[in-house]
Amino acid sequence: MARKNGGLRFQPSGGQRTPAMPAGKKQRLSIERLAADGRGIAFSEGRTWFVQGALAGEQVDVRVLAAHGKVVEARTERVIVASAQRRKPPCPYVERCGGCTVQHLSHEDQLALKQRQLAEQLMKVASVAPEAWAPPLVSPEFGYRRRARVAVRWDPKQHRLDVGFRAAASQQIVAIEQCMVLVQPLQQIFQALPGALRALNTPQAIGHVELFHGTASAVLVRHTAPLGDTDQAHLRAFCKQHGAQLWWQGAAAPVADNPDAELGYTLSAWQLHLAYRPGDFVQVNEAVNDAMVAQALDWLAPQPGERVLDLFCGLGNFSLPIARKAAAVVGVEGAAGMVERAAANALRNGQGNAAFHQADLSEPMQGASWAEKGFSAVLLDPPRDGAFETVRHISSLGARRIIYVSCNPATLARDTLELHKQGYRLTRAGVLDMFPQTSHVEAMALFEKAQDGQAI
Repeated sequence: MARKNGGLRFQPSGGQRTPAMPAGKKQRLSIERLAADGRGIAFSEGRTWFVQGALAGEQVDVRVLAAHGKVVEARTERVIVASAQRRKPPCPYVERCGGCTVQHLSHEDQLALKQRQLAEQLMKVASVAPEAWAPPLVSPEFGYRRRARVAVRWDPKQHRLDVGFRAAASQQIVAIEQCMVLVQPLQQIFQALPGALRALNTPQAIGHVELFHGTASAVLVRHTAPLGDTDQAHLRAFCKQHGAQLWWQGAAAPVADNPDAELGYTLSAWQLHLAYRPGDFVQVNEAVNDAMVAQALDWLAPQPGERVLDLFCGLGNFSLPIARKAAAVVGVEGAAGMVERAAANALRNGQGNAAFHQADLSEPMQGASWAEKGFSAVLLDPPRDGAFETVRHISSLGARRIIYVSCNPATLARDTLELHKQGYRLTRAGVLDMFPQTSHVEAMALFEKAQDGQAI
């Protein structure tokens, strides 16, 4: 028999439950400061609000995007009292597209935000500041992006193919006619792409499309089902019209429609040509990449008799320029295909003093054959989760100089603390503005170890 409810109501442990905050709710807020990612922070009704498109000191009307306990994510709907830092965003899609989230700040203020984020992380986590700050490495704030993924989704209810970029905090696709951050050759392809895809007999077979520009332009079509002959011919004609290579990707690795097609980019200051394939990691901003490589060589100062180690070397973006200066360079990378292409790039460019190896750099590197002879200097360019396992034992390599290229200030700061414990001091650091109009921070840091008997 069911037990009768006596009418008593019990509160869950921990006190009164916070009322739910529904998505779409509107709220007026006063923004107190900026978060590291450029969102405004406000405090209201016992909650912390992170508001896209808001600046410190502003009063804004916002719309809730999502709520997680006492943390609310929201988007600015209307600015009531504006900050003196605010500018009119140049892009007409900024309120819907989730890509360029800090366009309402001038480029100068964007750089200041990134500089502050890097400095705060280093001090908060590692209690350290560099002995010298380098000026940010910059590019034009628009028209810089040479690689982009275009979102594609078939809507069966509307019988429609949506093509564009993801909306902020949403899977919704925003259809736009022009993306201001793409390099000019990709602008033209991007504008014509939606019409070309919608004209296919089976547009629902398209997963996404990637655009590339280097020594040639390229369009990679990711398909979830085989495309018929008519659709393939249509996409070939589209790429031919725009002077672009066509690449296909089903369940396997990307394949060029023309087997003789080669995609690559140049490092002109070092007379280098690097071949790559869609799916390989390539820096999206050519101008900043060139400046970054030049700064790395300047700081690392490889000498003719030295051996240099390049960890997370990719296609040889740093390895091959360093090989122009050093006696020998060893590049190590986790992806087998990129190791093969890095070796081929060395051969193509006549760099017989550069050798490449595959290794899982999330694992300790003691005992690796490529590390046995030691190195005078090390450069590492890890992914966002950093290189903690690598730096834990890096002093065993004998390197006196280390360049750390980072795409995440938090993990750079964590690894800085570990390097400091091993006797390395942070002598220089600076921001790399690889992604203008976003809050994404990339940085370069130089660590140096004193010679035996010298103070650090």
